[in-house]
Amino acid sequence: MAEKPKKRWGDRRDGRLMREIDPMHAIVPYLYVNRADNEAFIQESIDMAPVFEYIDRKNAALKAKVEAGELPESALNDPYKPFYVMLMALVKTIHLRPGLNRFVCNMKLYQKDEVSVGFTVKKRFADNADEALAYKKFGPETTMDTLYEEIVKEINFCKDENQVDNSVDFMGKFMKLPTFILKPVFRFIRFLDRHGKVPYELIKTDPNYASCFITNLGSIHLKSGYHHLSNWGTTSLFVIIGERKYKPIFKEDGSYEMKLMNDIGLTVDERIADGFYFAKSIRLFKKLIEEPDLLELPASTEIDY
Repeated sequence: MAEKPKKRWGDRRDGRLMREIDPMHAIVPYLYVNRADNEAFIQESIDMAPVFEYIDRKNAALKAKVEAGELPESALNDPYKPFYVMLMALVKTIHLRPGLNRFVCNMKLYQKDEVSVGFTVKKRFADNADEALAYKKFGPETTMDTLYEEIVKEINFCKDENQVDNSVDFMGKFMKLPTFILKPVFRFIRFLDRHGKVPYELIKTDPNYASCFITNLGSIHLKSGYHHLSNWGTTSLFVIIGERKYKPIFKEDGSYEMKLMNDIGLTVDERIADGFYFAKSIRLFKKLIEEPDLLELPASTEIDY
């Protein structure tokens, strides 16, 4: 793998300053300063039949490895799921469409060095159960199988009642301080955030610093919908997976077919790219979900779409 170019003056720890951009994209951050003021919401509906056929094959192979003694029987407790397929499709899309992996901070546009995904994990499906924050980086060599292994480990870690992730631990310690101290402290931390200087130990597992924040509302039987971006951190892409439903898909002759569809909402910071770039990226994302065998290829492998 090619070495990353050395950092230059003006680069941040988590991104490289984009120095050659067109005047429109250069001036917009000065006109519209906050990320949450520049949101564009896009909603798509995707046929899930190919995904379920794919995970049936993956889980059959998983079972065969258990029966052959290659994996412990406990591996069957964590089968492949549609969420993992969508996650891999997202990771591959960001690798192939690096314009999605940008962020605006302090009125300047940066390109992230790595592809990362953040999401929340409910420790138990109960009203009083805690949530944990998950954050994982995925390199260009990532495939469906390697992502599955990493995500299963991360989710099981987050669900462990005895484990507290770094970001939640940080929140708990700070919230013990009185309000008159918290206010100036967080003004200073927001200043550090704007300049890319927040101590890494405080934010290393914060999903608001990921390439994409993703939430699976379908797992709690909610529809897909809009979710805002945050002015904290560097995340310019928020993906919402909704509940799967059978819907009529109409053909040109007026007939229709009922298909299992999944609504997906995407909120993006429109300062990082133009509409054409977003449209092409979503077309790739849909292709990867509807043709999941492509996810067996490394994330950086180019495909036609």
